[in-house]
Amino acid sequence: MVFFVILKYMNKPIREYLDYLKYQRNYTDATVASNKYDLEKFFRFIDSEDILMDQVDVIAIRNFLTIELNSGISKRSCKRRLSTLKHFYEYMQKRGYVKDNPLIFVNSPKVVKKYPKILYEDQVKKILDDNKKRTDELALRDQTILTILYYTGLRASELVSLNIQDVDLRNRFLKVMGKGRRERHTPFNNECKVLIQEYLETSRKELLAKSIKPTNALILNSHGEPLTTRGLEYILDQIEEKTGDFIGLHPHLLRHSFATHLLEKGADLRVIQELLNHKSLNTTQVYTHVTEEAMKETYEKFHPRSKRK
Repeated sequence: MVFFVILKYMNKPIREYLDYLKYQRNYTDATVASNKYDLEKFFRFIDSEDILMDQVDVIAIRNFLTIELNSGISKRSCKRRLSTLKHFYEYMQKRGYVKDNPLIFVNSPKVVKKYPKILYEDQVKKILDDNKKRTDELALRDQTILTILYYTGLRASELVSLNIQDVDLRNRFLKVMGKGRRERHTPFNNECKVLIQEYLETSRKELLAKSIKPTNALILNSHGEPLTTRGLEYILDQIEEKTGDFIGLHPHLLRHSFATHLLEKGADLRVIQELLNHKSLNTTQVYTHVTEEAMKETYEKFHPRSKRK
């Protein structure tokens, strides 16, 4: 009974905070859902400990983290949950729901820095060339997906959200709605233009004919319906199956490769930041480390005096 009473009490501040994230901070639905999940998990824990929201202290938070880590939750996920709780309590403090923010005195668990995996340029060329050899009805759509992801660096959610009217073939720009509902215009090259145009004139029309409901979505699934991010991941898995190139194909793998290859060719970091729609330059700077790691790996692999053979 106590559990339901506390959840009822918590509904208002949680709902207020999530509305604040969505309508004032312009967070995406996915980010709001992630915050909601973290908050509900934490409040289920303090309910089991008979602790009210304004009674949470450092010990309670550390006990929560210990249980999370012991249950197999990664340090990275715990760090995210701490960040969620910290900002939630900051908001609660401003609104007068609590007097103090207990998260001020809690340090996040140290996370080993992992640099994003990338493909070499010849790997990208091979997957594009191999997929181009396919003759099935979905080959052109899949080639369009691969080309857009690699030549623009779009996120999965950004690609599946594209509508036909967001494509400016004449000027070679995509109107993209990114994280934080920030709109940007992303350029693409002539190769990408030709492919998109061919897809619109042929494959997309054939796919759309399979659906009873019209849609303006640019990329369609095999039933002629708008694609989802999960559907996109499935398509990339199928591309590996159909080409025999098992490289762990994923939307972010192509996005990371796009950014790293631009940097290797001498592109300015701030330009890459704009293309990726990163709010902070610090986020983009990870690709400088990726480039350095790739250089060291190449050196150790090919230098005649290297110990790694």
